[in-house]
Amino acid sequence: MVRILIAEDMVILRRALVALLEMEPDLDVVAELSSGDEIVPTAERLNPDVAVLDIDLPGRDGIEACELLSRTVPGCRSLILTSLGRPGNLRRALNANAAGFLLKDTEPEKLAAAIRAVARGEQVIDPDLALSTLCAGDNPLSSREIEVLRLAADGEDITAIARSLYLAVGTVRNYLTAVSVKLNARNRVDAVRIARDAGWI
Repeated sequence: MVRILIAEDMVILRRALVALLEMEPDLDVVAELSSGDEIVPTAERLNPDVAVLDIDLPGRDGIEACELLSRTVPGCRSLILTSLGRPGNLRRALNANAAGFLLKDTEPEKLAAAIRAVARGEQVIDPDLALSTLCAGDNPLSSREIEVLRLAADGEDITAIARSLYLAVGTVRNYLTAVSVKLNARNRVDAVRIARDAGWI
């Protein structure tokens, strides 16, 4: 049996996934979660073989949880199942040691097959997204610029960002200006939109 943990905050979708997977004789859903913060503690307790994770979860997002899982519960491999099919998200997921990346409109049989493949140690990636990722440009932002832009995207003002990252206010302004220039954005809001669309934040 392949033991599965599912993390999805939309109740109807999570229950539908559980029902579909439980119809497979060799798949056993041992946990269904609605928050990213529950993923690692639950996996540490139950030792599932595969964690099927949404990206956009309350608390820790699915990709952050995937990266932490790969270190703390190495026997559990992660498959990202998301509606956020952006090249930047696929790159982030692969950097976080995800073993799979599929879109939520995947056929149920393909999802079940992907879970089995991931459990066997294989890697499964949506082919159309893989192709678009190869064609897309690399993220031009530094890790610090991404940190600053993420906080700006969360609605933090420059002073709060500076305090949170232990930077001078002028330094934060410089980072935001550099981000706008690199992304050819009209302003900070436009930079957030561009970076989100690309999956970089």
